[in-house]
Amino acid sequence: MLDINPIGLNMNNKMITEIALLTIRQGQSAAFEEAFTKAQLIIESMKGYIQHELQQCLEKDDKYLLVVRWNTVEDHTVGFRQSEGYKEWKKLLHHFYYPFPEIEHYKRIF
Repeated sequence: MLDINPIGLNMNNKMITEIALLTIRQGQSAAFEEAFTKAQLIIESMKGYIQHELQQCLEKDDKYLLVVRWNTVEDHTVGFRQSEGYKEWKKLLHHFYYPFPEIEHYKRIF
């Protein structure tokens, strides 16, 4: 029997979750969000990509949480980060970060 969560994802697979806490340079949130609308098209096209969401902090509007679900860690660390698309992703987004975010990967336990 398939374990389907409320948004319709098959939770029986071994997908991983990438978490990035992003701090954006003060006063740059609107420009970051505009750039992200373009950048998300890149990540959505990558092999092993499942879904993503970008959330803005309620207490500090220059902080965001990026959550990306991948089939495997390698789909992110090798497939995406070594792609031509990642070079464009960096150009679009990396200059907004201060400090540069720590990226971590998680697996589902329950």
